[in-house]
Amino acid sequence: MGEQVRRAVYPGSFDPPTMGHLDIIQRAARLFDELIVAVAVNSQKQSLFSLDERVQMLRECCGHLPNVRIASLEGLLARFAQQVGACAIVRGLRAVSDFEYEFQMATMNRQLAPEIDTCFLMTHQQYAFLSSSIVKEVARLGGAIETLVPPNVAHKLRERFAPQTAGTPHPSGEST
Repeated sequence: MGEQVRRAVYPGSFDPPTMGHLDIIQRAARLFDELIVAVAVNSQKQSLFSLDERVQMLRECCGHLPNVRIASLEGLLARFAQQVGACAIVRGLRAVSDFEYEFQMATMNRQLAPEIDTCFLMTHQQYAFLSSSIVKEVARLGGAIETLVPPNVAHKLRERFAPQTAGTPHPSGEST
């Protein structure tokens, strides 16, 4: 009888993926045989990037990690983790303030799927201040984001927030 694959799920909205997310992904990938990064639809948040765009950005960011797979997640995380045969859910903690919410979520997931543990990884201290919301705001205001997100994500953010100049000719010849 072969050994069972130790598979974990790292869920998040990843809107956009940050260097903090990549830090957690790389470290979790060393701890488990397979890591599924589950890109979630969060009905409480208005996303800047579509689900497909977020999945694609993460595939580009994680291409060098052979045991990392990117998947989309709709519905209950605990059910998804059961369906993919995960033994653990990975969550990143930036500061003590994250813990209360994460503790509630871990407790609920334990209620729904008692066989699946939640593992908390502390974000590297250089990323402790970082959140997707902060990155979006800095990018929107034209600030430097190169140290906050991977290059492919910085490119997508610059595209998304490119200044729309009024009165420039449209390719059709009409003014905007």
